[in-house]
This record gives sequence, C-alpha cells and structure tokens, in this order.
Amino acid sequence: MEIKKISSGAKWEDIVGYSRAIRAGNRVMVTGTTSVDENGEITGVGDAYAQTKFIFQKIKKYLEEAGSSMEQVVWNRMFVTDISMWEDIARAHAEFFKDIKPCATMVEVKGFIHPDMLIEIETEAIAEPK
Repeated sequence: MEIKKISSGAKWEDIVGYSRAIRAGNRVMVTGTTSVDENGEITGVGDAYAQTKFIFQKIKKYLEEAGSSMEQVVWNRMFVTDISMWEDIARAHAEFFKDIKPCATMVEVKGFIHPDMLIEIETEAIAEPK
C-alpha cells in the first residue's frame, strides 16, 4: 500500500514527530488541526465560529493535496474547550457539511497547547484509488 505523508511545515511536526495528513491507500487522515495561520498566529481569538471555519479551510487544502475533497469526508472529530460554544461550532461545520453529513463527534477537553485555541479538529476522508 502506498503511503503519502503531507506536511504543513509547522515546527511542531518535527518536535512531536507527526504528519499533518496521511493518505494510506484510499484513506486520508488529517491530524488535529487548530486555527494557527502560516505565520504561527492564532486566528479568531475568542471566536469559536471563526476558528472552526478557518480550521475547515485548512483541512480542505490538505485533503485536496492528498487527492480527496470535503465531499469525501466521512468523519470529523471536534475537541472543544467549552461545550457551551457548540452552536457556533455547529454553524461553521454546517457551512461545509450540511449536505455531506459525515459522522461527527464533539467532545469537551480541558485545554490545548495554547490557551487561545478553542477547538481542534481531526478529519477522515476517502479518496479515489490511484
């Protein structure tokens, strides 16, 4: 089975030892993604909707690089620091997935590596065989 590893270039990938996304056969997995931009800055500070939307825009890019798409997402796992923000997060999720309707999980966690991060998302998708 062919395995393709995709990097975002973030310093954390080498420090921790992980890939941003991996395509293994026709499976694509995008690791936990936060609202950190290409300059290392957190976008949407204090705004769960803005962070969620930004994260899904990043995930879309990684899926396409792996030969998949948002339409082929089968599961989103959303980890949030405050479950009371679920409606803002759900609104952003629906903007991308209202018609696709993948499996989705939302779990409240104690925190992330930076206190301004409100949400982290993992995504799984399929891709057409090469």
